[in-house]
Amino acid sequence: MKNTNEYKGFFINDYSEGAHPEILKRLTKTNKQPEEGYGDDGFTRQAKEEIKRLLGKKHHSEVHLVSGGTQANLTTLGIMLKPYESVIAPETAHIAVHETGAIEAVGHKINTIPTEDGKITPHQILEVLEEHEDEHMVLPRVIYISNTTEVGTCYTKKELQELRAFADEQGMMIYLDGARIGSAMMTKSNDLTFEDLAALTDAFYIGGTKNGALLGEAIVLNNRELQQNFRYAVKQRGGLLAKGRILGIQFSTLFEGDLFFQLAAHANEMADILREGIHREGFSFLVETESNQLFPILPEPLIEQLEKKYLFYRWKRLGTHHTALRLVTSWATEKEQVQAFLEDLRG
Repeated sequence: MKNTNEYKGFFINDYSEGAHPEILKRLTKTNKQPEEGYGDDGFTRQAKEEIKRLLGKKHHSEVHLVSGGTQANLTTLGIMLKPYESVIAPETAHIAVHETGAIEAVGHKINTIPTEDGKITPHQILEVLEEHEDEHMVLPRVIYISNTTEVGTCYTKKELQELRAFADEQGMMIYLDGARIGSAMMTKSNDLTFEDLAALTDAFYIGGTKNGALLGEAIVLNNRELQQNFRYAVKQRGGLLAKGRILGIQFSTLFEGDLFFQLAAHANEMADILREGIHREGFSFLVETESNQLFPILPEPLIEQLEKKYLFYRWKRLGTHHTALRLVTSWATEKEQVQAFLEDLRG
C-alpha cells in the first residue's frame, strides 16, 4: 500500500486522523495543571456533568470514561451478564465480528441473528429465546444493538421503544453500542435524543474515538443495578487510567458546547454529497443509509481504478463482477476529497 499522503482521498474509516484542533488546544493549555488521577480530576467531573445534562434531570444515570469501544463493551456486558447468561446481537455486531472474541473469552456466548440492515426486531429475538428452553443451554439476558449499526443504518425511536417493551416483558436488558452515536443523532430523519437513550436502554456508550477525539468512550449506566461498584469492573478490565484527565478534557471540550454535534454533522454532510453523486451516476447501494457510512456497489474494473487514488474498504463481493465498498467520512473529511472521488467516478 502506498503512503496515505499519496492518495487523493481517505474513506477507509473515521478515526485515522488525530483530534479536532479545539481538543488539542485544550490539552496543551492544561498540560501543566496538576490534577487528581483515575478520573477524579476536575475535567472528568465537568465532562460527566455535561453528559448528564443531555440525559435530562429525571434520569439518575452514571457516566464512566474509558479508552476504547472494545473495553466499553467488555466491561459493561461483563457486569450485565451472569456466567451462564448470553447476549443476543445481529450477526454483523462489532462484538461478534471485530473484537477478537473478547466477550466469548470471558465465558459469554453471543447468540447472533441474521440481518440485512444491521438491526434486529423483537420477533427475531423471541425466536432465539424460544430455542433456549432449559438449563442445558445458555440463558439469553442482554439485547445488544448499535446506533449507527455496522452497516450505517439507524434505529428510530419507535423501534427502540418496541425493543424496550419487549425486553421488559422478557426480563431482559438492552445495551447500545454508540461508537458512531454522533452520526446517528445527526442524520436528517433521526428522532432520538440522549434523554430517550437514557430512558430506553439499560446502558449505552457515547463514542468519542470516531467523532473527533484522540481516543475515548463515555459509558452511560441508566439501570441502577449496574451502577454499584462499576469502577471496580473498569479497573479490572484495565480501563481506569491514571491520567484519566486526558479523557475528561476531551469529553468536556466536545460537550460544553455543540462541538460533538458539529463534527458529526460535518461527517454526515460529506457522506450526503458522496451518496447523491453516486446515485446520480446510476449506481445502487447494498444498504440505504443516512449516516457517515455508505456502501455503493461498483463494478470491479472501476474499483481497481479508484483504489489507485483512494483508500476505502471492500465490504462484500457480489457475484463475479461487482463488490460493495464501504466509504466512511469523518469530522476531518474535506469537501475537495469528496468532489475528487466523484469526478474520478464519472471519469
